[in-house]
Amino acid sequence: MTYQAEKTIKDVLSRIPIDIGDVYHVEVLIIDDSSVDNTLQKSYSIKTSNSYPFKLTILYNPNNLGYGGNQKLGYQYAINNRFDFVVLLHGDGQYAPELLPEMLLPLNNDTADAVIGSRMMIKGGARKGKMPLYKFIGNKILTHFQNYLLGTNLSEFHSGYRAYTVSSLNEIPFHLNTNDFHYDSEIIIQLFIAKMRIKEIPIPTYYGDELSHVNGLAYACNVLKTTLNAKFQELGIFYNRKYDYKSSIFESTDYQPKLDFPSPKTFSLQRIDKVGAKVIDVGSSKGHMSLYLQERGYRVTNIDLLKSENVLNVDNYIQHDLNNQNWPIDLKQYDYILLLDVIEHLVSPENFIDVLKYQLRKTQSIRIHASTGNIGFFLTRFMLLFGQFNYGKRGILDLTHTRLFTFRTFIRLFEQAGFDVEEICGVPAPFPLAFGKNWVSRMMLWINQLMIKLSKSLFSYQIFLVARPGPSVEYLLMRARKSVEEKIRSL
Repeated sequence: MTYQAEKTIKDVLSRIPIDIGDVYHVEVLIIDDSSVDNTLQKSYSIKTSNSYPFKLTILYNPNNLGYGGNQKLGYQYAINNRFDFVVLLHGDGQYAPELLPEMLLPLNNDTADAVIGSRMMIKGGARKGKMPLYKFIGNKILTHFQNYLLGTNLSEFHSGYRAYTVSSLNEIPFHLNTNDFHYDSEIIIQLFIAKMRIKEIPIPTYYGDELSHVNGLAYACNVLKTTLNAKFQELGIFYNRKYDYKSSIFESTDYQPKLDFPSPKTFSLQRIDKVGAKVIDVGSSKGHMSLYLQERGYRVTNIDLLKSENVLNVDNYIQHDLNNQNWPIDLKQYDYILLLDVIEHLVSPENFIDVLKYQLRKTQSIRIHASTGNIGFFLTRFMLLFGQFNYGKRGILDLTHTRLFTFRTFIRLFEQAGFDVEEICGVPAPFPLAFGKNWVSRMMLWINQLMIKLSKSLFSYQIFLVARPGPSVEYLLMRARKSVEEKIRSL
């Protein structure tokens, strides 16, 4: 990959170890990103000299594609031509071609899917190699920040000396990445998400008189933004297709139990107070909540779409599609019906609640516990302010949601079906799932709960309500007839 490298391209090509051809079938691909100097002419003269030991292919972009755009072409070329490995080597001589064998060895030994040459592994090496102090400090700060957010442990995110297996590139949507300089950070994040093995090897640092085309401040801002984007996608707040693919470590096909911190499940548990109560857990997933209730002496029935072999050892499990309006059991025999994070996934929540009320028309003793995401959460409002509204894998804007609710619309859903809403609460964000069960998440939960007291609609991540079936019209009519008879007899 090269741009404006007429003074260095020949030297870089000549420094590629000849004996590397004894181990690998080598092809050198030069992609000139619309240089206006003599880079193309110099490259072509090397190709036509017939003295260069490796096959040399030259491509020229008539329009400048940028640092990331140029990489995309090279990786696609490697995929199309069925290469095993591809190495990114800059044409300005900043990275040592002599280390190509070391870069390729972990790939060839199948101990890594990607190799990054790190200038930070040799103590003091970066500064000895004349890396400017501001770049050194910025590199350290950005790398520390990225490691913290992503749970990684790289010594450097910002080296441009990379080697990849072509098979690993085939697994990630690298073509969706930026054309700018923070492409390198995006592709590392994608590799981590795809659970690829990344290895670092120490490389020397060299800063000469080459012209830098990188705006340091803009680069740092873009790196921070893309790393936060990936982290927020993990939390279900933001969504970006470049971090969304099947093998993602951020993707989960099952909801976490969430039984040891404030959540709809713990709110519900606090309100099940009848000894030996019969509970139906609707949309129970694998049954973590149901198992917890069983162990405390409650009689629980579970309903979900999962096959029974994928469910925990619960007493009574019924596989059923909740979009089917015919309930598989008599609901009147239960004391509590749990609809936790269920309603928003249904094709028609309105029909579901109407049918539920009809099934319960002859009773008023049952309590309904229901929860859903709060679309009025302040982060969602903030994103809307900047034109962001993207569905993701989980969270308030889950891809499987068919309805989005605020406090008012969630209450209205039940009241218009004939339920009496007895309690409505705000649920904080699941910080322990994002940051682990530590003092940081406990503090954030405390702050979030405090903010909910100030404004439920603005600071609640989820909505939790308790409702009971209101009296049906038939019941009210019957009661009116009895009442008038009693009144007349008393006259």
